[in-house]
Amino acid sequence: MKDDVFYMKLAIANAKAMKGQTSPNPLVGAVVVKKGEIVGIGAHMKAGEPHAEIHALQMAGDKAKGAHMYVTLEPCSHHGKTGPCSEAIIKSGVKRVVIATGDPNPLVAGKGVTMLKQAGIEVEEGICKREADSLNLPFFHSIQSDLPYVILKTAISLDGKIATAHQESKWITGTEARNEVQQLRQEADAVITGVETIIQDDAGLIVKDSFVTQPIRVILDSTLRIPLHAKCLNDHMAETIICTSNKYDQKKYHQLVQKGHQVFVTSGENRTDLHAVLRMLKRRSVMSVLVEAGGSVSASFLEASLVNEVIIYMAPLLIGGKDAPTFFEGEGTKTLKEAIRPVDMDYSMVGKDLKMTMRL
Repeated sequence: MKDDVFYMKLAIANAKAMKGQTSPNPLVGAVVVKKGEIVGIGAHMKAGEPHAEIHALQMAGDKAKGAHMYVTLEPCSHHGKTGPCSEAIIKSGVKRVVIATGDPNPLVAGKGVTMLKQAGIEVEEGICKREADSLNLPFFHSIQSDLPYVILKTAISLDGKIATAHQESKWITGTEARNEVQQLRQEADAVITGVETIIQDDAGLIVKDSFVTQPIRVILDSTLRIPLHAKCLNDHMAETIICTSNKYDQKKYHQLVQKGHQVFVTSGENRTDLHAVLRMLKRRSVMSVLVEAGGSVSASFLEASLVNEVIIYMAPLLIGGKDAPTFFEGEGTKTLKEAIRPVDMDYSMVGKDLKMTMRL
């Protein structure tokens, strides 16, 4: 068991290294071990390319025969853009497969394990399951839901403010926290904000590393107030979709389309329909969404129960002011019993800032 945990943690580490690269596929790592020696190791690197098991088996070669394989997610059993990994494992002669967690994809969902067992391979499941599950929360949610996995990120002062009463917000948190936000953007398929953030900050919402695939920028703008000179409409760094309600400005609509941008009109009367926006993104194979917005947009997502995870960076400073904005505005709950409470929570320090991760 001790060895199983060691090798599985290595497989998980390899999978994690590919974070932000594999969507809409899951993160998967694999390790092949024979007589205490690691003979093969691999990770799924990009959708459409070989899976982790194939990379590990290719590295192991003939040494795979009689070896043990550790894989973070149940091997696939169907033909997609690549062949079934379970079939490749059987052909390799591996005698034992240790799997961290099952694959909820209906095309797999236990079929991979069944194939291996029917071929006489010993299968053990559940080693480091919690760590493996946490790797692929967006993938699991995307399979089981018609909506992407939504992460709401915010930076606040000790007294819960996201800016001063004069709208100054740069920078509440330190460099380390801001660097982490760059990583969060890189890992997301889309970044959502409200038009007020564009008007106030002219936010670019891009990953500074120009060599990565940029997330889709989604601007919520119920009447199309977005300035035509906004950075996100002119920098050509990433695709930008403006989502609006049926009260949109028709002249601005045509101007935006002429600039080459997609305007997605929802049936919302006075505000953009968030469910419709998320369903549209899911149809585009968007698996995870990062919401970086002000208190009104954040409240809209939270009050509609559309947030799966909240990440708060709390800086060691006090801003004060009854008119200074907070990250969760809206109407709020009437009673403490109605308050939103996390089912799971983690704390860590990022530089001098406290990072709180809450799963809802």
